[in-house]
Amino acid sequence: MLQLRMWPIFFSVSLFLLTLSQSAVFTVDLGSESLKVAVVNLKPGQIPISIAINEMSKRKSPALVSFNSGDRLLAEEAAGIVARYPQNVFSHIRDLIGKPYDFATRFLDSMYLPFEVKEDSRGAVSFEVDSGNGTVYYSPEELVAMVLSYAVNLAEFHSKVPIKDAVITVPPYFGQSERKGIIQAAKLAGINLLSLINEHSGAALQYGIDKDFSNESRHVVFYDMGAGTTYAALVYFSAYESQEYGKPVWINQFQVKDVRWNPELGGQNMELRLVEYFADEFNAQVGNGIDVRKFPKAMAKLKKQVKRTKEILSANTAAPISVESLHGDIDFRSTITRQKFEELCEDIWEKSLLPVKEVIENSGLSVDQIYAVELIGGATRVPKLQAKLQEFIGRKELDRHLDADEAIVLGASLHAANISDGIKLNRKLGMVDGSLYGFVYELNGPDIVKDESSKQLLVPRMKKVPSKMFRSINHNKDFEVSLAYESENQLPPGVASPQIAQYQISGLTDASEKYSSRNLSSPIKANMHFSLSRSGVLSLDRADAVVETMEWVEVPKKNLTIENSTISSNLSNEAGATNSSEQSNANLQTDSGTSNAPNDSTEEQAATEPPTERKLKKRTFRVPLKIVEKITGPGVSLSNEFLAEAKGKLEALDKKDAERKRTAELKNNLEGYIYTTKEKIETIEEFEKVSTAEERQAFVEKLDQVQDWLYMDGEDANADEFQERLDTLEAVGDPIFFRLKERTARPVAVELTHKYLDELKQIVEEWKANKSWIPKERVDEVLDDAEKLKGWLDEKETEQKKTSEFSTPVFTSEEVYLKVFDLKNKVASCNRIPKPKPKVQKTDNSSSSSTDSSSPSDQSANDSNSSSDETVDKQPGTRDEL
Repeated sequence: MLQLRMWPIFFSVSLFLLTLSQSAVFTVDLGSESLKVAVVNLKPGQIPISIAINEMSKRKSPALVSFNSGDRLLAEEAAGIVARYPQNVFSHIRDLIGKPYDFATRFLDSMYLPFEVKEDSRGAVSFEVDSGNGTVYYSPEELVAMVLSYAVNLAEFHSKVPIKDAVITVPPYFGQSERKGIIQAAKLAGINLLSLINEHSGAALQYGIDKDFSNESRHVVFYDMGAGTTYAALVYFSAYESQEYGKPVWINQFQVKDVRWNPELGGQNMELRLVEYFADEFNAQVGNGIDVRKFPKAMAKLKKQVKRTKEILSANTAAPISVESLHGDIDFRSTITRQKFEELCEDIWEKSLLPVKEVIENSGLSVDQIYAVELIGGATRVPKLQAKLQEFIGRKELDRHLDADEAIVLGASLHAANISDGIKLNRKLGMVDGSLYGFVYELNGPDIVKDESSKQLLVPRMKKVPSKMFRSINHNKDFEVSLAYESENQLPPGVASPQIAQYQISGLTDASEKYSSRNLSSPIKANMHFSLSRSGVLSLDRADAVVETMEWVEVPKKNLTIENSTISSNLSNEAGATNSSEQSNANLQTDSGTSNAPNDSTEEQAATEPPTERKLKKRTFRVPLKIVEKITGPGVSLSNEFLAEAKGKLEALDKKDAERKRTAELKNNLEGYIYTTKEKIETIEEFEKVSTAEERQAFVEKLDQVQDWLYMDGEDANADEFQERLDTLEAVGDPIFFRLKERTARPVAVELTHKYLDELKQIVEEWKANKSWIPKERVDEVLDDAEKLKGWLDEKETEQKKTSEFSTPVFTSEEVYLKVFDLKNKVASCNRIPKPKPKVQKTDNSSSSSTDSSSPSDQSANDSNSSSDETVDKQPGTRDEL
């Protein structure tokens, strides 16, 4: 059985082993049109893994960024203006990362997205935005970073703790430039990205975490059709036996065998067929050569309604569509049957089966050997698609054990929990995913012969991630290394060139010149160390020159005395040992020719400075080489300077958003205060009893004045101005409302206090009867404080009766409660005084009588040997306390 003991995932729905009480990580399932956020939170009282809800109480948020009137709007806020300002609401931005400009513009045109774009210095697309202070351009990475920042806010609001560690899902067909772009976007969003994870791996984790594969391994196909893409992944689930705490256990595991995809096929393709159908119908109704496709606002309205119509058709045989003022104040209403919809998408149904067919055919398995075909992705709810899949696999029922929308993000959360530092979960599921593309490396430079050795396969397709690779070449001059996709026929969507990276390696020429005069034992070579990260990103991490020489070196001679003594001992010849020893002493003489007679100085020198001899030894020198990345084009990573500038822009937008939200909140607070206060003045009768007519009139005039300002000059006011006017109103209203509150709260507090003082008398009587050990001075102190409280209360009540209700109260309910609280603390302290341990009287017939000063051990020993019948009376149910 294949042992897949990589990346163990530890999880249990009910039992978690917590290492840090405030540890939390989150996962973002970043799709073409929407995103979902799941949080792994170890805070007590919360569900360990849960979906973060947005401000609209939805579990899924639109992946949208909008700039309108100088303000940035995200997600639901941006979705609210898409029909009015379609050119300002940017969507499908994930799919434009790392794409050439030409591909991006064709894609935007096919989706009727009227964005103003231009080609940037990399050859990629950038989006034009009117900031209110001029035109600003944003890269797809920056826009995705804004969406990810929104995800961070959702996660932190949901978990109630700061949280930055995250895992982000990506579709399997994402190549190197797309993955690097998402990583950089996460960095711009302030996310500590633990890893990217392929969507199918997230689904496989969620599928396998609660199953037992010890009795049966299985092949499962995960079929995912989302908004814009479709893929099928073949995953092999099995189990292996291991040992835990000395007991045999079975550990589940899975390996991704293959993935096939169509990155240009999804639910939006079905919607576009409906859009085209209804656009033609509307054009025919209006006539006069009008084409609604030329009007972005009209198309935005139509696309929004078509999405709803398609959802209705999934559960009904017919669905209506209604668009108010679609174009030129002309309403559009129509209906469509499911049969007509299926006819419009006839070619889509066949295309949708290709990923499943390919992944099964390439595996060598038959359809009968596939245990299940699990459906995920929103578009898999379309009945016709399900029927085509059923027909292909020859089964009446499809497997829908997973939540089509949330399986990926929940499964990815298990991966996030496993690789984070602060979380440990206790159910194991081994996981092995692979690289979805093969990669080759090629060498270029002086004296490098172009043959099979200069271009080799570095990463075969489906090689396990993460992995490290090592390559070595015999060379003595600086050279270049380029990395490329293995096949030009299997490139990521939109990628025109197979090359993904090019590195200039320098320092080898200098190292060769430096060591060329040495006695080289072998040609100088260069070692290259590559890595395929957990996120699926391939890189050349380091390179070094390896120089091997043969050199004469001084080494200590062997100690002949010890050596010969050992030989003599083996021969059991004492005489031989003596002769060897004498010979050794003779050999230790210096070259200056001293006497053969041993002397102290010679022996000391031999002991401290043993003689040396020259030997030929191999020495290896490793010289680090300099690596400079030279790749250009849309796939190039953003420079550090660009990232720093982008970070500053995003921080400025975040600050502006925060101020805008604060302004809106304070405006709402001010408006709410005005309306609720006027209502109270008009409806609460007691309001007149705590305020004078002049007071009320002045207050109402002040409220009217601020209300007039609010709807005129206040429309463009900032947060501080709203706060200032709210403070002004509260300065007038708070004293009145305080008197209103105290008018009812103070008598209640007084009544409760008198009731407690009466109860305290009974408490003291119970002390005297049942707790006589409480010191009298403590009881007297409680009674004295109770009497003082009663006197203070009577005095204040008398003063309050003489005071007008329009004035500040003489005393407040809070003051009363604080004094009662202090008195209750003293009563509780007396109640906690333990009963003293009773003294035990004993009779001792021995010559040494026991005294009160006997130690507990002596007393215990005496008790065990004594025959006294004396007993100690104790109160029933009372436990002595030490």
